[in-house]
Amino acid sequence: MTGYEALLRPLRLRQLTLRNRIVSTAHAPGYGVESLPKERYRRYHEEKAKGGIALTMIGGSTAVSPDAVAPFGQLTLAEDRAIPYIRELVDAVHSHGAACFCQISHPGRRGRWDAGSWLPAVGPSRVREPQHRAFPKEMEDWDFERILADYEAAGRRCREAGLDGAELLFAGGHLLLQFLSPAVNLRTDEYGGSLENRLRFALEVIGVVRRGMGDSPVLGIRITADEFLAEGLHQDECIEIARVVAATGAVDYLSVMASQPYDWRSSTYSMPSMAFPLAPYLSMAAAIRAAVAVPVLHAGRILDLATAARAVEEGMIDLVAMTRAQIADPHMVRKLIERRENDIRPCVGANYCINRIYTGGEALCLQNAATGREATMPHVIPPADVKKSIVVVGGGPAGLEAARVCAERGHKVTLIEAEPQVGGQINIATKLGWREALLTIPQWLEGQCRKLDVDMWLGYSADVAMVERFEPDVVVVATGGYPNVGEIEGAEHVLSTWDILGGHIKPGERVLMFDDQGSDSGMSCADYLSQQGIALEVVTPERHLGVETGVTTFPTYLEHLYERRTIISPDLRLRRVEQRGNRLIAVLRNEYTLKEETREVDQVVSDHGTLPDEDLYLSLKPRSRNCGAVDYHALVGGRPQQVASNAEGRYMLFRVGDAIASRNIHAALYDSLRLCKDL
Repeated sequence: MTGYEALLRPLRLRQLTLRNRIVSTAHAPGYGVESLPKERYRRYHEEKAKGGIALTMIGGSTAVSPDAVAPFGQLTLAEDRAIPYIRELVDAVHSHGAACFCQISHPGRRGRWDAGSWLPAVGPSRVREPQHRAFPKEMEDWDFERILADYEAAGRRCREAGLDGAELLFAGGHLLLQFLSPAVNLRTDEYGGSLENRLRFALEVIGVVRRGMGDSPVLGIRITADEFLAEGLHQDECIEIARVVAATGAVDYLSVMASQPYDWRSSTYSMPSMAFPLAPYLSMAAAIRAAVAVPVLHAGRILDLATAARAVEEGMIDLVAMTRAQIADPHMVRKLIERRENDIRPCVGANYCINRIYTGGEALCLQNAATGREATMPHVIPPADVKKSIVVVGGGPAGLEAARVCAERGHKVTLIEAEPQVGGQINIATKLGWREALLTIPQWLEGQCRKLDVDMWLGYSADVAMVERFEPDVVVVATGGYPNVGEIEGAEHVLSTWDILGGHIKPGERVLMFDDQGSDSGMSCADYLSQQGIALEVVTPERHLGVETGVTTFPTYLEHLYERRTIISPDLRLRRVEQRGNRLIAVLRNEYTLKEETREVDQVVSDHGTLPDEDLYLSLKPRSRNCGAVDYHALVGGRPQQVASNAEGRYMLFRVGDAIASRNIHAALYDSLRLCKDL
């Protein structure tokens, strides 16, 4: 345990003793039902408690008022109906030795008028938030009275639900930060102007929440260390806010983040992705820690235990939030205690979990398909009753996960991969430097496979004879796909993104990139091309570029493209490409006027997903017992596959990942986990 002892030391907050220093901060995973934490929500947090975490916080931005509904699936503490559901969740978390807090908040202008109760958004002033687009009503005297009463009632409900504590949100662009920020608070009364006045409402909220909670539960405040906004709060003023808040005596800890999600660009700084360095705001949290006498918790892309341990050991912070790391592996603390650090599935910072929430989906981990599906998908793979011989063809994420899960079940597993290294399409995706962290996914999976004695044949192209020489009971085809440029007349003149990112073809001086998918694959190629100092135009038939790209990552792509003077042309479809001398003529059609226009370029690159590499599967299909068929009812219901349509078949045959259809890393891993956990 050398180097990690600091993380495992207990910490006392008021009357509560946390068993270690690792925390999961409040967020809204989208698992609530009618704004309540029912079974799925409970199981998600209970898994972290099983995994050894000290404290899990539920209810990111939990609503305190009828008009406090925000548009990404928050819980409510504005009504007593929430109490029994939260109490059940708290009891489950407590049964595994962890503590449980709830974050409570009013979003103010960050809400929507057309969600929940359809009440107008409110704020300190009539300043619209670009991201959520509401025009807020300026708060009146009776708004202050009712919201304070609602905060006090929410504090009471926290106590009655058995929560160990509550956290107030003075960050994240919510109402209390709106009062604190001179960029949003334009009032001229006692709640605006000087910092003392801008702090007034926040301090009143602290007082009423403490009154509602009573003396025993812990009360924390989540604050920002700097808004990164010219007209907003800067670090020195944030440190002063921390001092004032900590000096009230009612607050037991400060949770420090940075930036504010006022628009799409600032959201990328508020929830930094793999485009950012590790722990980018740790020094800012340390500056606040040096200024206050209460413990400080920090969240902000701390993904590895070494960084976390150093931060605590050196006194920079007292508690470390590893929320996204816990989504990747909720058992990380238990594995650390058991000295199995290499078994911890590392977070890569892809922000797939966050990005899905912003599009109305539920939080899912790019590389751990069990997270958020605890009722049906295991984090710990159970052993099989009958051991089998299983051959997996393909060493991309789908094949590696299939091999890992089958080996965890105790089966004899052989993996065959045509390339000399594993990784599949991830090896192409990471040619764009700032996405290199994705390589951690196949690296971890390969490490687990080797630990489990998977027989790995790298650099071998599998055919029917090779597969059958291992006398398999089950064959899993995970051969992935190959690039598809789409239905374009003159497609023989069109390059794929793999040609460029794979280094097979050097970019020309004048390139047209056609993105007909809108996901990271096309955006990554465009970003890479823009680095080459060429004249680049990126065309898409969508109304904007990157429609399938996550909201905390597309601003990074766009920042790079605009900085490098890339021309971005939406609403245009590439219809055909013609050779004219040593140049290409690309014919584009406007999707709305249907009028055509042309471009003269050196190269045309197109991204239209992948086509399945299915030759081996089709060859094996008539030789299998199930002829490749899958019982979807059994698959979804968590039962073994028992289709047996061919009595002369020698094995069961299945496809996973892009060998079926073009999708993403998460889908590939989910395919394999869902199928193989029951083999």
